[in-house]
Amino acid sequence: MRKKILFVINTMGRAGAETALLELLKALAGQDLELSLYVILGQGEMIEKLPSGVRLLNRKFDTRSVLSREGKLGMAGTVCKAFFRNGKWVKKICCIIKIHAEMRKKGKLQTDKLLWRMLSDGSPRFGEHFDLAVAWLEGASAYYVADYVNAARKCAFIHIDYESAGYTREMDQNCWENFDRIYMVSDEVKEHFLTVYPQYGEKAEIFHNRVDQERIRRMAGEKGGFSDGYEGLRLLTVGRLTYQKAYDVAIEAMRLLKDKGWRVRWYVLGEGDQRRSLEKKIHALGLEEDFVLLGAVENPYPYYAQADLYLHATRFEGKSIAIQEAQTLGCAVIASDCNGNREQIEEGVDGMLCALTPQGIAESAAMLLSDGERRKALGRAAARKDMNQGRELEEFLKLLE
Repeated sequence: MRKKILFVINTMGRAGAETALLELLKALAGQDLELSLYVILGQGEMIEKLPSGVRLLNRKFDTRSVLSREGKLGMAGTVCKAFFRNGKWVKKICCIIKIHAEMRKKGKLQTDKLLWRMLSDGSPRFGEHFDLAVAWLEGASAYYVADYVNAARKCAFIHIDYESAGYTREMDQNCWENFDRIYMVSDEVKEHFLTVYPQYGEKAEIFHNRVDQERIRRMAGEKGGFSDGYEGLRLLTVGRLTYQKAYDVAIEAMRLLKDKGWRVRWYVLGEGDQRRSLEKKIHALGLEEDFVLLGAVENPYPYYAQADLYLHATRFEGKSIAIQEAQTLGCAVIASDCNGNREQIEEGVDGMLCALTPQGIAESAAMLLSDGERRKALGRAAARKDMNQGRELEEFLKLLE
């Protein structure tokens, strides 16, 4: 009888963790396994890329983007249904109030994390037994697998700097005790998680995001990419428009580059809840033609291949899929010197690290923009990186033994 694995994720929107999950499912689809997926919010356009043979447990699924206006309205409806499903309304309200108070005390309200526990408690339950249940993300998927999935063994994946992302022991309610293994996508992610939960050192292991380099290189050669006819130098960033990604700092850095006379244009691929505020900042600094928010695209790889420089100036990371894609395609990369990024860049060998300030970003960009040969050398070194994770997959499958 084939072994049964259930994966649980919060949404299937267009983002790095979802892309990494699809790559892992593709690798597992070639094994003699019965694979299932449950999406807590039942929404996201990336579900259309689900490998054949993977069973989707959601009875209904909304393929609209979780970042679109219509998609957000759909998610609001799902949240309301989760509140009323499975009862225990008083408990849910008390949990939300408690988490809200903790967030206010720390001075940062994060709506998604405020509702993760309630979404977990209010999601449909499945009586089916699995050999292995996998919580692919922090938050609702981890709480759901820990509390409500019937499985012989359970594991979880951590993709972010747990401290910086705002998770707390109070929010988690000791969910990690129920997992046999906790995988981290990088050494720094592991270090920061164990700062919060030092007692789980024996459960913690590294499992890097899987990247299909051959597919990325093939898709980079397809039609697409920049179409505005711009003849100057092009900067590129790929990532959702969120606070974490620090586009507010990048816009100010672009103003400094323009003030110094650089003929350069900065493009961003991605959508997010900060679009409106970023557009206001772009307008205020007179950069409407210079800092361009292109939105999310189906195939970003031609843009990487056509860009002169890739910039990834973020406040914190787990392990960036976008940096891995840029390196695969031989881009010279500048990344902010923060958790996650520094593990992916060998300073001066296959990229550069910079301070997360307008001056730090602008100075590093100007340095490479003025030196084409160095850009090419950094790009060649980046393209030689081997991102094969065969051994890690073998270790993961041992959980089924």
